[in-house]
Amino acid sequence: MDRTEFIDRLQRALAGGVNSSRVAENVQYYQEYIDVEIRKGRSEAEVLASLGDPRLLAKSIIEANKRAGVSEGTNRTYDEESGGIRYGWRNRTGKENAVRVPGWLVLLIAVVIFLLIIGLAFSMISFFAPIIIPVLLVLLAVNYFKGRK
Repeated sequence: MDRTEFIDRLQRALAGGVNSSRVAENVQYYQEYIDVEIRKGRSEAEVLASLGDPRLLAKSIIEANKRAGVSEGTNRTYDEESGGIRYGWRNRTGKENAVRVPGWLVLLIAVVIFLLIIGLAFSMISFFAPIIIPVLLVLLAVNYFKGRK
């Protein structure tokens, strides 16, 4: 794994557990940390090996934020195996239940919602256009004739 892949995995793993500004802060911190260590003479592979698995690192960061009371993330996490988003929750016994949603399905749902919103907007415009256009024409005529006097 190289630096780019490490940072990408860290960013995806953090995305569901902390807010976007905390993700950016942590990604920047680890990018700078890797740069500093390389300038000290360590190889990139050595530095990345010392940091360990980015998913475990992200889990530690998320847990630390929860303990500090600053967890502002969601229950969304990126599932490395399926390439999708995993929505999870814990039941009363503490066992985690999870639903894996493939990335293509999330995209499809977003597109459908966008198209519904656009359709609703255009239907509202077509419904109110017979009322709004004459009102605007009357106001325009009134302003025109007021200005001529």
